[in-house]
Amino acid sequence: MNADPSKTITPHDTGCIFCKIVAGQIPCHKLYEDERVLSFLDIGPLSRGHCLVIPKAHYETIDATPGDLAGACAAVIARVSGAVRAATGATGFNVLQNNGAVSGQEVAHMHFHIIPRQANDGLGYRWLPGKLDAAGAATLIKAIGAGLER
Repeated sequence: MNADPSKTITPHDTGCIFCKIVAGQIPCHKLYEDERVLSFLDIGPLSRGHCLVIPKAHYETIDATPGDLAGACAAVIARVSGAVRAATGATGFNVLQNNGAVSGQEVAHMHFHIIPRQANDGLGYRWLPGKLDAAGAATLIKAIGAGLER
């Protein structure tokens, strides 16, 4: 599935803090880098070892990011998260990815957080599950399927 070009800002946005990090204009505490992906420690960590994984190209949200690039990020997440877990002694971790300001995205450059977790660490989130009935599911399947066919 290809990204919608209308949702793409530019391959590099000169006003973006993450693009400036990729360009070497702003320093970071680098953990991993290859030709397409960069991982570094978050400067406002929620826990010890909290880090980010970003594509080097600028895309605002995951649905605007080409699938192969999102996949390259996922491969780095798998590699970095294990190393972070081992280094911090975390017994678990969250992988968080926000899209749009309403979801909590503060930097408009697609990125993933790896947040190491320990029992009783005081971090949390609200998960208030609703209910899905058969008719509602059928309607959603049809609508989402139409979007996937584009």
